[in-house]
Amino acid sequence: MTLDIDALRADTPGSEHVTHLNNAGSSLQPMPVAVAVRDYLEEELLRGGYETADARRSEIEDFYPAVADLIGGRADEIGFLDSATRAWQLVFYSLGLAAGDQILTTTTEYHSNFLAYLHLAQSDGVEIVVAPDAPSGEVDVAALAAMVGPRTKLISLNHIPTNLGLVNPAAEIGVVAREAGVPFLLDACQSVGQLPVDVRSIGCDFLTATGRKFMRGPRGTGFVWVARERIESIHPVVVDGHSAAWTSRHGYELEPNGRRFEVWEQNFAAKVGLGVAARYASAVGVEAGWDRIQALAGSLRAMLNDVPGVTTRDRGSVQGGIVTFTVDGVHSSDVSRELRSRYIHTSFATVASARVDMEERGLESVVRASVHYFNSDEELETLVAAVAEIAAL
Repeated sequence: MTLDIDALRADTPGSEHVTHLNNAGSSLQPMPVAVAVRDYLEEELLRGGYETADARRSEIEDFYPAVADLIGGRADEIGFLDSATRAWQLVFYSLGLAAGDQILTTTTEYHSNFLAYLHLAQSDGVEIVVAPDAPSGEVDVAALAAMVGPRTKLISLNHIPTNLGLVNPAAEIGVVAREAGVPFLLDACQSVGQLPVDVRSIGCDFLTATGRKFMRGPRGTGFVWVARERIESIHPVVVDGHSAAWTSRHGYELEPNGRRFEVWEQNFAAKVGLGVAARYASAVGVEAGWDRIQALAGSLRAMLNDVPGVTTRDRGSVQGGIVTFTVDGVHSSDVSRELRSRYIHTSFATVASARVDMEERGLESVVRASVHYFNSDEELETLVAAVAEIAAL
């Protein structure tokens, strides 16, 4: 499939006003997503919340098959949450990990996830085991497999880190997890919408993701996928009248699907928007989008490497759309701030974002530029020219 970049940019009004290279933070929404959210809110303004939800029930419900189709799952395995972090936490804290249990993770684990590990380590005596990197930078699968033992109760890692451009070999980890009979929780916050994700091929038991990044959905949206064979065995740490039915004075029954992780009160306009975003991503073609993202990111790394005083910091045998770099003598936050003043949108990651990895590499911070399929070669040139000016100051 060949992408029509002009049409995709026409569908992305923000691209006319800014050079948006912060898609790993929050991407620009395409018009169908923005229109779906706007129309829902306008109807809610005139009709009321309950009445609009009833009238648009089919659109709300389409969220489930739309997301399932995007990741190769089933609609009944999906739950809607207000963020990827909330989705991830609900799974993690519902697993019943106890003193002596081991969590096996990676050096590049995201800070919110690692903080949850530390929380259970300090409160319940859970042990955190960090698998080393392969020489190329991604998690060393063989080393991780050798670390699995009788006390390993969870393998949990990111598909793509927040602070560098590598892609972890999730499907290879899935093989290790299945062979060992250990649950596998995959944080796909940066991968869903960026690259092809198929939960069955990966072999994870749980997957969480956000709407606002490479899916190009609304903020305040996320989802959880739970393998059907795992659903009945996991009891959420919180329940309400949506995730469970009060069947008797002393009893209740959980929803027999991914909705057992949801709560009754939801942002239905955003939920509709995320469903539309999932359909949009599938229609554009994730494979074709991934090819373009990798090409753009590779070109950007090459151009940045030619700028005196600039060092790219990405690793990994497979690299995606996140491009990280440093500028000699200038803090990454200052670089990003100066770029934003020129309407060039990037972000930055500090050592606190992924402390194990950043400390091991001796990095305090990095600038993060993240491309999407709608970005243009001219936008990359604009960024590199601005970075060169900053580096020359």
